[in-house]
Amino acid sequence: MANHKSTIKRMRQSETRRLHNRYYAKTMRNALRKLRATKEKEAALELYPQLQKMLDKLAKQNIIHWKKAANLKSGAMLHISKLS
Repeated sequence: MANHKSTIKRMRQSETRRLHNRYYAKTMRNALRKLRATKEKEAALELYPQLQKMLDKLAKQNIIHWKKAANLKSGAMLHISKLS
């Protein structure tokens, strides 16, 4: 256990941030799965703007790297373009 007040506070903040980041990372993965599971192009095109917005926000908050967000958006668009 930590001995200093500042260390105790830092641990408390780290735990809060970890849970926050974990929640949003899980939400992002679920949104990606939902988009990849769709078989109709129109439905996927409706889901894409929500996914794009979510990825941009997470990259802006440094929850995910901005290049990872770009790669995920690119992969999602490739998936959509392959649908008929």
